Amino acid sequence: MDDRKWAIRTLVPEAVYTDRREHIDYFYQTALNAIRRRSMATVLLGQRRMGKTEIFKRAVNRLFFEQDYKDPKAVVPVFFSFPDEQLSREAFALKYTENFVRWYAAFRLNNPRLVTKALNRNELIEYIRSSMECPAGFSNALDLLAAIETGGVTLPEEAALQLPKTVSDWDDSTIAMFLDEFQNTWLPEYEFRVVGFMQLAVESLTCMHFVTGSAMGMLADEILGKGSLYGRFRSRPIKPFSDYYGEELVLRAAEYYGADIVRTMAPVISDRCGGNPFYITAVVQRAAELERTVGDEDVLNEILAVDISSGFIWAELSDQVRRWIARTNEYGITKWILYLAARQETEEIDLEQIRAGLKTHEFVDVPVQKIKEVMIRLARGDLLEFKPFGNWFGKVNDPILNEFIKVWGLIEVEKQHRSEIEERTLKKFSVIERRFHEYKGYLAEVYMIQILWNGQGKTLPGKFFHSEQDIKIPHRFFYIDQRHRKGAGKRMEVDIYGGAATEVWMAESKWRSGRKAGPDVVEHLLRQGEILKRREKKYLKLLRLWIFSHDGFTRQAEEQMEQNQVLWSTREDLDGLLEAVNLRKLPVLDQG
Repeated sequence: MDDRKWAIRTLVPEAVYTDRREHIDYFYQTALNAIRRRSMATVLLGQRRMGKTEIFKRAVNRLFFEQDYKDPKAVVPVFFSFPDEQLSREAFALKYTENFVRWYAAFRLNNPRLVTKALNRNELIEYIRSSMECPAGFSNALDLLAAIETGGVTLPEEAALQLPKTVSDWDDSTIAMFLDEFQNTWLPEYEFRVVGFMQLAVESLTCMHFVTGSAMGMLADEILGKGSLYGRFRSRPIKPFSDYYGEELVLRAAEYYGADIVRTMAPVISDRCGGNPFYITAVVQRAAELERTVGDEDVLNEILAVDISSGFIWAELSDQVRRWIARTNEYGITKWILYLAARQETEEIDLEQIRAGLKTHEFVDVPVQKIKEVMIRLARGDLLEFKPFGNWFGKVNDPILNEFIKVWGLIEVEKQHRSEIEERTLKKFSVIERRFHEYKGYLAEVYMIQILWNGQGKTLPGKFFHSEQDIKIPHRFFYIDQRHRKGAGKRMEVDIYGGAATEVWMAESKWRSGRKAGPDVVEHLLRQGEILKRREKKYLKLLRLWIFSHDGFTRQAEEQMEQNQVLWSTREDLDGLLEAVNLRKLPVLDQG
């Protein structure tokens, strides 16, 4: 018996881990549903560093410890990460088969240490056979492991990949394979491809295959979007944090790493990091290391400049870029193409400009078609975005990565001195225009937006909106935008714009300490509502106008809202709504 409560070690401390519970629950429950043969192979798709591997590890650990290992119907969890180094057929088959055998026996023996216990294969097989009663299917797995090692299997990679399905079919048991870095099944330097052998394996009803990886473009388009695995995986998308949960991560990380973050800056940090948990944590760690209090955007810009050019973000992204370029640098020009593309400011990347840049810097004339081939390979690694239907390239939706590539290019491609680039980057970031003019007001917006997201399909108490009727939230918002972001609500001048097809929510947030909101706030929102009604009169069936004011409203404003059926909430009302949708209340902030 082992009292350790993990079978595979997670990387994110529990005190910091934030808002991925629904994904963990999904994979845990989907694995359990396979017992009744009601599940389907699933891919977890999302940008790099969104926490996909951590989700898989936590789901595996739950399956390992929250089931009765003695129950023959229990789901056997197996975790495997495809390596990115070149392996022979035999080496890969041995690695995959031994990993499966170790996980299966570790679960059935309730001994997680067996996953990594130092035993050679003969010792491992002997230990397992002497420690447990092996059903026929799993006994065959032990035989296969020995046969691969002695070279007695014709296509060892095929036998290895189909082994879990063979075992679960033979024994009428249930197995859940959690496969990480799945894009590494398709590396250009491999002399063999294993994807084709997985078709039968992933179609199994007894052996669920869950896959993820760090190259979303390659996974979705090259591996699962065509060929033998096309149509065999349900897609489970993972998105960046909303600023509500990004704020929570900032505060958790700040407490854990000892950083001084002013509360109102937490959602601002999330926004500037695009909701990416890795970037958010890196900023907090850098703030702790520099011993800087993050109380405004100037300090935040300084920290971002340092980290992008020489800190945690630099280390992670430079490794990512270096690895991918090493895989695709067939013509020796890949790094220049990536850098020249990043320097362009237009939405569509101009290939002729890249061609001209190569002539200037590398003194080579590269045909546009060859440049396009390289850029498609970069897009597979999520360093660029390729729009195949429009046949054009753009930058990925990751502002930190795009800024990093410019800095990386100056240092690694143009060979400029790092110290000079660090100084230049700091100067550039120090003059970035302030984006948030009311930190407290923005904090309230973040909470209002999360109420709408969490409230989808629910009916909320009308008293919190000062309405006699309860308020039904749309079943689905297609998007909820904010004014500080470009194009929010098709450039409507409101703080929050939520689109739900024929229903629209427009909202304003005012956090004026010691001051009530007056008629001017109501009149502004009413004007914007009239503009929208004229613009969308053919499609708009319901327009909801909602105003939050932390310290309430003047009597004149209340009368105006009542006459025009405008919903309104005070601090106490918003806390009531947050509680109704299972969210934390607004923080208590210093006045002033």
